[in-house]
Amino acid sequence: MEQTALRPKPMPGRDRREDDIPDPVRHPHAAPRRGRRLRTLLCGLCAGTVLVLCGVGVGTVGATVIGMSRLAELRHQAPPPAPAPPARATPTPVATAPGPALGVEAVDARKAGALVVGVHVPGPGYAAGLVRGDVVLQWGEARVDSAADLARAVRRARPGKTVLLTVRHASGGYQQLAVTPGVVI
Repeated sequence: MEQTALRPKPMPGRDRREDDIPDPVRHPHAAPRRGRRLRTLLCGLCAGTVLVLCGVGVGTVGATVIGMSRLAELRHQAPPPAPAPPARATPTPVATAPGPALGVEAVDARKAGALVVGVHVPGPGYAAGLVRGDVVLQWGEARVDSAADLARAVRRARPGKTVLLTVRHASGGYQQLAVTPGVVI
């Protein structure tokens, strides 16, 4: 069929048919695009989850290795254990003389002082106002650099005689407390 001015040329991609039945409307890319977006989103979520879990695993392993290396350093610095004395058949209780007590449990603080980790209720420390988290810096005139220093100072104190404590609270404030050591029976 020859094209003339009276019969227009068909649009590219469309054939002029004799029966002139219109083609159904097709959107060839709509359905696959939705599926592709969903698949991309799911793959991204899976990859992100794997990366986060790998990071947590690596962090845990790193913390374990660092902790173990510090433990090894402490074991290396510690003196070798003394040989154990031969075991006795029946353990005998050791009777200690009653002495003064503060009624607190303390450990070495990061800096100077004895960190209070427990306060016995009722007890002299509780009555004086010591709370968990306080750092005892001074016992009377004696400076306290560690928990052992605090224990020695309490042991030397006279029961019933009031002593002035210098304490740094967990909030950072300093306070002086009057405490009267008691007797442990």
